[in-house]
Amino acid sequence: MAFEYAPAPESRSIVDIKPSYGLFIDGEFVDGRGSSFKTINPATEETLAEIAEASDADVDLAVRAARRAFRGWSRLSGKERAKYLFRIARIIQERGRELAVLESIDNGKPIKESRDVDVPIVAAHFFYYAGWADKLEYAGLGPAPQPLGVAGQVIPWNFPLLMLAWKVAPALACGNTVVLKPAETTPLTALLFAEICQQADLPPGVVNIVTGAGATGQAVVAHPDVDKVAFTGSTAVGKAIARAIAGTDKKATLELGGKAANIVFDDAPIDQAVEGIVGGIFFNQGHVCCAGSRLLVQESVADEVLGKLKRRMGTLRVGDPLDKNTDIGAINSAEQLARIRELSEVGESEGAERWSPACELPSSGFWFPPTIFTGVTQAHRIAREEVFGPVLSVLTFRTPAEAIEKANNTPYGLSAGVWTEKGSRILHMASQLRAGVVWANTFNKFDPASPFGGYKESGYGREGGRQGLAAYLKGADL
Repeated sequence: MAFEYAPAPESRSIVDIKPSYGLFIDGEFVDGRGSSFKTINPATEETLAEIAEASDADVDLAVRAARRAFRGWSRLSGKERAKYLFRIARIIQERGRELAVLESIDNGKPIKESRDVDVPIVAAHFFYYAGWADKLEYAGLGPAPQPLGVAGQVIPWNFPLLMLAWKVAPALACGNTVVLKPAETTPLTALLFAEICQQADLPPGVVNIVTGAGATGQAVVAHPDVDKVAFTGSTAVGKAIARAIAGTDKKATLELGGKAANIVFDDAPIDQAVEGIVGGIFFNQGHVCCAGSRLLVQESVADEVLGKLKRRMGTLRVGDPLDKNTDIGAINSAEQLARIRELSEVGESEGAERWSPACELPSSGFWFPPTIFTGVTQAHRIAREEVFGPVLSVLTFRTPAEAIEKANNTPYGLSAGVWTEKGSRILHMASQLRAGVVWANTFNKFDPASPFGGYKESGYGREGGRQGLAAYLKGADL
């Protein structure tokens, strides 16, 4: 897996990266009152742009704009709101190549993932919720469902555009307006989405975007005129948000961390399972809250699975995110890379055996090779804590009961995977696993019609599907 970085010569001709970006408030880009910060390409450490950091006063302006716009937007018929959502979806498709390249440059993920997974699902979410906009009374959420008001939304850096779609599309379909805060390391596709809102002639103030770090997100969450908080990110921040809004009448959905178990039984289609294991942990460099970061494999096939897994890992290509042949791109930030390294070193110090295929990494940018740990027990930190990187912990089991016990032995409960040819075993495992999503003979498959969310420290509420509407309607509860 030798690596040689050669920036794609056409990358800058596809996207127009401005030297500086302001905030998007009331339908216009405006200068922020705070300072600015840089967003960089994690594959090269090149500065891409200077981004305005929203102050508390800027957030207040955005919330006021959203409140003014709510009066008109909420009174539009569902059919009229749907027209805007359909228009946004079509523009996303038309500008898909531009969005994909910008996402890969700003985030570090391989272009084939942003192009073939992220952007198509983003468009699909807007199409899907456009279809719901004039059918809310038939969603089983009450006879005359009403929007909440202003939604304050804070999204993470691992799927910047996709998380935006997950939150903005249902909010607008239900008649709410939005103040969205993208992650400070990946703001560019959110700002390009602001241009798409202008192109779609979305009424001013319906979508507002304020950029910044944690303080900006806190200002959005704490604003007294925000009716709904939607957050995707770390469990620690999610707990802080829950404490901040306790005692208020704000509605909230929190989609937080995970430590998913990917369970392989002895009757599983092994080659198919190996592909699912690779996709489950190495997709998006492991920057996935529902990543299959714990492999539970039945003892009788453990050697076979590990042998095939190591051979498959040896074929993965680590490199330029804009190269369509790249399988694993750059780690999003120096901070995240440091955490991955720290937990990997802890895994070794606690006695787990570390293995990575031969891999030469460049001196610039943030990189980590695909890595597996064997000899892992449930006491190891790498089996308990979310690494959020391309690191897989391998444990074994003998019986289904032992697999269930080990899979559920975590404070998280976001997702799980089951690999077996027995349909009855799939149904039994799914009923016993404390996870919001259980995949059968596949992993990391998403559809806008399917709800997504977790239990325990993985948060509460659901996004996607009919259930995702409930979070943005008064009195709705599923």
